[in-house]
Amino acid sequence: MSKPNARPAGQQKNKAKGDAPATDLAPEIRPGQSIELLKELHILTRDGKLNQDSRRKLKQVYHLYQFIEPLLQEIRSQHPDISVVDHGAGKSYLGFILYDLFFKSLEGASRIYGIETREELAQKSTELAKRLGFPGMSFLNLSVADSIESSALPEQIDVVTALHACDTATDDAIHFALKKRAQFMVLVPCCQAEVASVLNRNKGQSLGRTSLTELWRHPLHTREFGSQVTNVLRCLQLEAHGYQVSVTELVGWEHSMKNELIVARYKDLPRKRPTERLQEVLQSLGLEEMGERFFTGLSPSAAQ
Repeated sequence: MSKPNARPAGQQKNKAKGDAPATDLAPEIRPGQSIELLKELHILTRDGKLNQDSRRKLKQVYHLYQFIEPLLQEIRSQHPDISVVDHGAGKSYLGFILYDLFFKSLEGASRIYGIETREELAQKSTELAKRLGFPGMSFLNLSVADSIESSALPEQIDVVTALHACDTATDDAIHFALKKRAQFMVLVPCCQAEVASVLNRNKGQSLGRTSLTELWRHPLHTREFGSQVTNVLRCLQLEAHGYQVSVTELVGWEHSMKNELIVARYKDLPRKRPTERLQEVLQSLGLEEMGERFFTGLSPSAAQ
């Protein structure tokens, strides 16, 4: 009797190295996915099996992909070559999954760039892409801020992502996307400590000015409120640049409490109201000193 997962006689392997036919896969794995990649990402065990933890991780991967895949399809309907820059790439988990599920079937010059400050991770990702036969992937050992002026990147990018890019790296990714005239941004912010520190430093001055200070008077509330305010300011900043913004949860991604997902789509929307609101929020909370950070590329007096 043949084993349950045995390949039927005459079954041909996929052309791409490391891919497996549908008959060899657990139901959760899509036909044509790279088995070697799934092992590298620890979604599959070394013997190619799924356990309870890896099933949950794979579900998280698909949950993230379902937000990004429609954006890629929309861009593809406009022009054949798609460019994605993933900031704070780490082990390039997101980039590899996007390439495996979407990019590797494309023809032409579509490319994913991973931006990572740790040289060893960028090098390992380069080696893995070569081993998997993923030619449309590049990995650059740069900070997010340095990548804004790097000649190694195109002048225009279609999609900019930043998942858990710590503290101001998310804001640098936004500045990058604005300069590169990105059509879409997909952001999962992390470690928003800077606004909280300014709120804490100016707390004494604010206590006598407004009762709203009670929202962040206690240290725990300062941290939580500062995190929320940071993302509110980011959304207003994007809207002030003509983007349509939606905010939702990215459930369970990397088992992190930082589950806020911001998706921005450039629509050339009116800029005056969000620009004014951005300025008002900064003034109301005593955050005027952070105006340069959130008003990059904006002039409140020249708002539409």
